[in-house]
Parts: sequence; structure tokens; C-alpha cells
Amino acid sequence: MPTLFKTSLFMAGLCTAAQCVFASNASADQSIKYDHTYQTPSYIIEKSQPSWQPAQNLTQKEALFSYLDKHQTHFKLKGNANSHFRISKTIKDPKTKQTFFKLEEVYKGIPVYGFGQAVAMKENKQVKSFFGKVHPQLNDISVTPSVSKKKAIHTARRALEASIGKIEYVDGEPKAELYIYPHEGAYDLAYLVRLSTSEPEPGYWHYFIHAKSGKVIDSFNAIHEAAGTGIGVSGEEKSFEVTEQNGRYYLADETRGKGINTFDAKNLNETLFTLLSQLIGYTGKEVVSGTSVFKDPAAVDAHANAQTVYDYYSRTFGRHSFDQNGARITSTVHVGKQWNNAAWNGVQMVYGDGDGAKFKPLSGSLDIVAHEMTHAVTQYSAGLLYHGEPGALNESISDIMAVMTDRDDWEIGEDVYTPDVRGDALRSLEDPSKQGNPDHYSNRYTGTEDYGGVHINSSIHNKAAYLLAEGGVHHDVRVEGIGREACEQIYYRALTYYVTPSSDFSMMRQAAIEAAKDLYGEGSKQLASVKKAYDAVGIQ
Repeated sequence: MPTLFKTSLFMAGLCTAAQCVFASNASADQSIKYDHTYQTPSYIIEKSQPSWQPAQNLTQKEALFSYLDKHQTHFKLKGNANSHFRISKTIKDPKTKQTFFKLEEVYKGIPVYGFGQAVAMKENKQVKSFFGKVHPQLNDISVTPSVSKKKAIHTARRALEASIGKIEYVDGEPKAELYIYPHEGAYDLAYLVRLSTSEPEPGYWHYFIHAKSGKVIDSFNAIHEAAGTGIGVSGEEKSFEVTEQNGRYYLADETRGKGINTFDAKNLNETLFTLLSQLIGYTGKEVVSGTSVFKDPAAVDAHANAQTVYDYYSRTFGRHSFDQNGARITSTVHVGKQWNNAAWNGVQMVYGDGDGAKFKPLSGSLDIVAHEMTHAVTQYSAGLLYHGEPGALNESISDIMAVMTDRDDWEIGEDVYTPDVRGDALRSLEDPSKQGNPDHYSNRYTGTEDYGGVHINSSIHNKAAYLLAEGGVHHDVRVEGIGREACEQIYYRALTYYVTPSSDFSMMRQAAIEAAKDLYGEGSKQLASVKKAYDAVGIQ
């Protein structure tokens, strides 16, 4: 299972010559970059004089599909665009008056797993940019399942138990969603079953069940972990919102969104831990005090830090919880015995106590808490896949927002990592080489371990973010720093408007460029620094 505390991690995803060249048949008013596998656009950037003008009487949705129809030859699709794409989300941006459409490619109405797109449209209905990957043409796939959803869930659960041991309960209600799943050169009709567990092993398990044969064709654990920081764990006094009822005080904040709640697992195994959740409606044992003073440092920090991260996203970006709709934020401390980890498991945040040597209680780190909650933000916005370069970006965005929330330095986990060793940290965005991680694309890991290296190569993109904010010279490229405030705005906008599930490093570069144009304009120093920062780490 991948863990964030590894110091020797890996990365897959190559930028071949074909992938890194602009299309020769793009017009002078466009730049198009083709994906090397499918030879369809990874992105299309319309310039000041766009190649396509919408008819005056079209609605925005009609203009969107008209644009996609116009580029049918680029996508290598047959038939109308509305038979190949489905709008999954529409976002209105009051700042620029733009509309952002999040799409998913479909085949006979069934979404193609991992093939999402993002289109930015100006107020005058002109399309400004297209991001995403498109499969050129799927043929002869039966979309009628022979296996029921219930059977698929049962198969996934049985396979998981064979892997990690007996499971009495899973956290939340498992669901089976039908996809066209690209796998080993084939395109199978498959159910995606997601299972979230705390014990006997924490995980956010994804099982792909063939919808015809009922067999498991692929699986992975997409838990977003950080092994990572009341009176809290480090002895600092914290203030936070609680709820009082009949003279008893609870770690329950009802002032933010739909609430922030913190629970205590009491080091229980998964069976009893989840049984309480199922029977009583919460995860773990409620943390209660006879006064407004709470004496559990791990719980104090989990609660206070979750409030701080919520406030950061609300104040800085106007975002209301991780789903932008005020979702309840649940944290549980004292998970397992001496567990050296913390995680967003697709449902909630869970924190171990550490073994006292590698880590002390992980909820004591504000940047660890921010890292985990940002995984939830990513899940509900870009939906980055958890492998290869998209997975590395997933981890990197969490690190970037973590150091933006905890602005003391450019390190992750320093408050809780190896408490007996001074001056070290889990990761450094300023100097990834301190932990043996790469800081340039030429040094990326290209193997298959760790889902293609989602952790170690995140450091390459982390270095770009550091240079963008602080400036410096790296690999003989000089970058003018633009400050943390501009840097965080660019990355948040790129994540929520332009990044798609399959975005790789090159697409992330262009997404950051588009975000900088939106926020600061053509010819701005911020835009110039974005380009230089990516140049410095070898991302083109």
C-alpha cells in the first residue's frame, strides 16, 4: 500500500517527442498539443482571434457542443458531439464571467473511465480552452451488463477480504458504478466498486468487476495517506469551536458548513470501530469533556486544525468545505495501535498515534491535516486519477496547499516527524533532494512501483511551486518569485477549472498558464514566472 512517508518513491509517465510537439495542422489562432497514445488533443488553447465563432442564437450548452462538433476531426470521433460527451458539472466564475464545463466521454451513454475534459467559455460564448484526453473511437462494446450491482459489490468485498482479512463492516455504503474501463489494451464494461475501510487495514479500495463475467479485472488502493503534525500534541494551547449540551462539551463545531466533528477510535479494531459507526451514526467514540477544556492532545489538534483548514479554504478561495457545499468534516484519532500514518480514505480523515520514534500523533501537524483535506478537495473537483503523473499531481497539490495553509516554512510534517531528531521533515518543497527526491523531470522515476510513483515525483512539481512563489535559479533557469498569495490562487484555479482526471505534468503546466492569464492577464509577471518555474524543473 502506498505511503507518503516513504523517502524512496517513484513515478511513471513519459513525455515523448510526439507528446511534446504542437500540432502542425493547428491554425495560427490555436495551439494544440496531442496526446502521444491517442493522437487526440491534450489541450487546445484559442488565442485572441479564435478559430471558431458561435452563432448568435445559441445557448451556452449549444455553443459548447457546436465547438466540439467543429473539432470532430481533431478528436477523431464520428457522429454528433453530444453522443460522445456528457456535462458532469457547470461552474460560473463571477470574477472573469467565464463558464467552465466539466465533461466526461461516454460510449452509448456509459462513461469511459479516466477520460474527463474541461472547457472554458467566455461570456460571449467563445471557447477559450479545452483540456482533457479523448479516446478517438470505441467500437463493438456491449453495454448490457450480465452481472447485477449487488453481485459486483459482493465480489469486490470477497476479493478484498481475501487480500486483507475478514471485514465485518465497511465505512459508508458501497456503490457500484458502470464504466467502460480501458485495461491491458481492452475496453471492458465494468463496475467500479469503492470500499472504504479502517481495519484490518486502512484503505479506499477500488475494484473493477467485469460486468459480463463477474470477475475482478483490476483493483488498487487509492487511500491518500500522509505519515506525517490542543493543549495539542506539541504543547501549544489551541482555541476552537465546541458544542455544549447539559453541561457536557463535545468536539462538535456547528458553525462551519454542516459541521466539523472529531471522534476517538480508542485503538479499536475495525469490527467494533465500524459497528459503532453503523449502529449509532458516528465514527468512533465522541470526545466529551465536563468543562470547555479538553485534555486529549491528538483530538484537540485534529479538531482545531480541521477548523483552520476549513477557514483557509473559505477565506482564500471562497470554498465551503471540501465539496464546495459545506460537507460535514469528520476526523477520528487514535486509530490502530502506534499507527505511523494518517489518511483521507474517501469518506473521512483518520489519524494514528505514531510509534513515538518515527512519528508522534499525526493530527498534531497542521500541514498533514491540510494535505489530507486537500485530497478531498481534489476528489470533488479535478478527480485526478491515482497513478502515474496524475497521481503525482494529486499528491503535489496536497503538499502545495498544505504549506500554503501552514505558512511557516516549505516543509511537510516537521512538527510530528522523528520527534527526537531536530530540523528534519517528511518532505521539503524548497529542496526535495534533502529526502532523496527528484527536483527535475529528467530525474523522474519511470518504473511501475507505487502506482507508477505517485509520491516521489510529486516533488518535481512541488519544486516548481516553490520557485513560482519564492523565485530562484534552478538548472540555470532564473525564476522571479510572485509570492505565496498569487501562487496559491493560480494552483487553486488550475485545479478546480482546468485540471481533468488524466492531466499529466505538461497539461498541468498549461492549466497553470491559463489560470495565470485569467487572474493576472497576458503579459503579466505572474504569467511569465509560471512558464519559467516549469522550465526550471524541465516540464514542457
